[in-house]
Parts: sequence; C-alpha cells; structure tokens
Amino acid sequence: MFDQINGLPVHVLVLHAAVVFVPLLAVGAVVYALVPRWRPRMAWALGLLAIAAPAATLVAKLSGTQLYNRLLGQGMSGPGKEILDDHMGFGTMTFWFTLALGVVSLVMVVLTWRREGNRLPMIGEVGGAVALIVLAAVSGYYVYKTGDSGATAVWGSY
Repeated sequence: MFDQINGLPVHVLVLHAAVVFVPLLAVGAVVYALVPRWRPRMAWALGLLAIAAPAATLVAKLSGTQLYNRLLGQGMSGPGKEILDDHMGFGTMTFWFTLALGVVSLVMVVLTWRREGNRLPMIGEVGGAVALIVLAAVSGYYVYKTGDSGATAVWGSY
C-alpha cells in the first residue's frame, strides 16, 4: 500500500507534506500559545494542522519503511545503510513528537474554545504554553534532522 505509485516510491511523493505541515503546526502552536486574542481566528487551522501533520508524518514513515526494505532486498549495505538507519530513527522521532504536538494542540483548542477571553486559568495557560512551545521546538528539530539525513542519503554530503 505504501510502496509505489506508477513505479515511484510513495515516500518520495508524500514526504514533502510532512516537511510543510510539521513546521506549520509548530508555528501555529506557538502563536496559539502566546497570542490568546488570535485563538478564535486560528483555532480551526490549528485543529486541521494537528490532524494533518501527524498523518503526513505517519504516511512518510510507513512509506519510508517500505522503501528501506526494498533497498535492503536489493543488497544495500555499508555507509548508505547507516545513513538510512539514522534517517529512519529521526523519522520515527518526528512522528512521535509531531503526534504529541498535535494532541496537545487539539486539547488546547478544545479547552479554550468559547472560554472567557479564550484563556485558561494561569496554571493551564502556562502549562499549555510550555508544552506547546517545547513540543513545537522538538518537532521542528526532528523534521529538520530527518530531512537533512534523507537529503544526505540521496545526494551525499556536500
């Protein structure tokens, strides 16, 4: 299912969705955390990104595993395999942190929906903001590392 479409690896076709949606989710989550007055206008977009980004990373991860297994079956080994092993590890971390960011984003949207001033009690505001900002930073870091290691695997280090 996640192997090929018209002879092209699905991974090559879908990875860019993760490259776009994860940073958009990260930026949206940080803005949602820090600018409460914008929450009513951006809640729907953050909610959609909270679903789309983890879904995109999951499809990229599953299709990448299919591609990796095909390459192993063709006898891939040595430094190329080591680079791809790192790439797959980064991709797995990207998925889990993006999923966590998506869940926390949805929780914040639900908790602040139609609340007075779109704010939680202070402990909720601070806790939610810290969680969103930390998860956004870590998700951004891992999507970068995944992309960088993938580019190195394909194009070499220049």
